[in-house]
Amino acid sequence: MAHSTSRRGFVLSALAAPFIARLARADTFPSRPLRIVIGFPPGGGIDILARLIAPKMSERLGQPVIVENRPGANAQIATQAVAQAEPDGHTILFGTTGNLAVNQSLYPDRPATNMERDFTAVSQVASLGFVLVVGPTMPAKSLKELIAIAKAPDKRVLFGSSGNGGLPHLCGELLNLQAGIHTVHVPYRGSAPAFTDLIGGQVHYIFDAVAIALPFIQAGNIRPLAVTGPTRIAALPDMPLAKDTLPDFEVVNWYGMVVRKSTPAEIVTRLQQEVAAALRQSDVVERSAALGLDLLGTTPEQFAAFQRAEIVKWGQVIKSANIHVD
Repeated sequence: MAHSTSRRGFVLSALAAPFIARLARADTFPSRPLRIVIGFPPGGGIDILARLIAPKMSERLGQPVIVENRPGANAQIATQAVAQAEPDGHTILFGTTGNLAVNQSLYPDRPATNMERDFTAVSQVASLGFVLVVGPTMPAKSLKELIAIAKAPDKRVLFGSSGNGGLPHLCGELLNLQAGIHTVHVPYRGSAPAFTDLIGGQVHYIFDAVAIALPFIQAGNIRPLAVTGPTRIAALPDMPLAKDTLPDFEVVNWYGMVVRKSTPAEIVTRLQQEVAAALRQSDVVERSAALGLDLLGTTPEQFAAFQRAEIVKWGQVIKSANIHVD
């Protein structure tokens, strides 16, 4: 009997060990410096926002918060690195619509692209509206006129983007699907050469971030037709919404934070609270507004639901447009 009791106690202890370990991690969090891993080079909007948030989080958490740039492979290098980290909240993936929603359909067979399987949502941190702009060779003064021109049987309309599989590319494909038109995608290596060719007349229209397009708009080189978000934006207050013409056309590029699956819920909640607190700081708000960012700080549950919907939405676009990226 004593042997049986001892054995039962050993089995119960073994079963309880992972739960006890998770509790211990939550109680001592954070126990060392945190890393915010980004799959993009320094200097972009997401990198700037991360470096605004990091010191605010550090002050409250009592540990250094380090921003680590690991660019490459459409942010998959960074994504895979976090998927292999300890599930203890000390390593955070700060990503965009691309690596947190789109890549799952673009690269279904590659590791660490299945968000629900490999990661836990922390917070949707910010969103960034896109603007539809046309070059000097496109006479359209509105989205409705652009669609009409694209439907003309004798007209070949080209749209540029910063690269295959990116959100500006997918915006153009979404327009094709919803407007019932066929415009031809011309990919570039980044936004700068795409805008150069838009101004030069090699392509006819582009979807891209407002912050990127605004200098060209202000210089009179290109003409905006619509913004793609749910509401009008301060930088272009007179621009109509794309969904005024196509009711289901709504696109924002968003930034979000996730951690490796199995991170204790208490730690996930703590991280979300610290991110939300950082986003409320006046200098973060002011600098983000200059970048055209809408700050959010949603709960893990809200972000998880939103992320799932975005994965489905862009997966359908990728399938319908038969998009493949090597």
